[in-house]
Amino acid sequence: MTMLLIKGSFQVKGTQPDGDTIHFTPDDPGEWDLLGSGGRAVKHNVLGRATLRLDAIDALETHYGPNRVHQPLRFAHAARDELLAWLGFTDVQRGPDETVTAATPETVPGFALTSGADVHGRCVALVGRGAFQRVSGVDVDVDVDMLRETANHHLLTAGLVYPTFYRGLFPSLRTELTAATQQARASGQGLWPSDATTTGAKITALSSLTDDAVILPKLFRRLVDYLRLDNPSLACFPAFLAGVQDHFTIMSTGKRCAGLHSIVEITNGQTVQMTRPPEDLVFNEA
Repeated sequence: MTMLLIKGSFQVKGTQPDGDTIHFTPDDPGEWDLLGSGGRAVKHNVLGRATLRLDAIDALETHYGPNRVHQPLRFAHAARDELLAWLGFTDVQRGPDETVTAATPETVPGFALTSGADVHGRCVALVGRGAFQRVSGVDVDVDVDMLRETANHHLLTAGLVYPTFYRGLFPSLRTELTAATQQARASGQGLWPSDATTTGAKITALSSLTDDAVILPKLFRRLVDYLRLDNPSLACFPAFLAGVQDHFTIMSTGKRCAGLHSIVEITNGQTVQMTRPPEDLVFNEA
């Protein structure tokens, strides 16, 4: 899979990084323009600083939506802390709102391998640390060996994030990330012993999502948006999902779906579960 290599540095001071997003400044800000005019542009400041979203993974939410709703923070923070430590940050200090007030060092070198931005203007990337022995601003053929050297692969191997695949990811890379996910699950790494995505999470109130249920973040976000409608019953949740229309393919069957209601069941009026594991789904970009 060919992706653009951009070298630069990561920064965390004054930001609220989580397990799958971090700020990055290219050595040459003009390299953002090399992503082409056909796709979405990466939003950045005058120095080129932009937000990176790590491709193919989704960490538990630390602050979702206007009310900054979070998932169980034990695993949300574990993914965030592992990402920062893997990149090379130490002694990270935070304020009460989780904004980083200090870190050692203030910046660390690294690189992004990317094909473009998401709907929010965040650069979607495979993230690497340290020096990269190739010229920046060129297309690189990303193979499985290179993928294994990224934070994306590392966090899945550690079982600290969920796989969340989109159609733009090359099949061989998706296969490798699926294998890493299944190995982490089988060996009980990270969040997997607590995962209730396919076994069922009992949802009686918003606190069930913030304090108890460890589930795929995409499902969490849909549940939070539904509960904000002040409907105490989950009976209408499938209809809500049908209206949202997340488009995806179930890879094991080849079935194309328009809405998570196709793979979400409600039992006993309170238990929500997906009938397919996250790694079996490939979503269309919004």
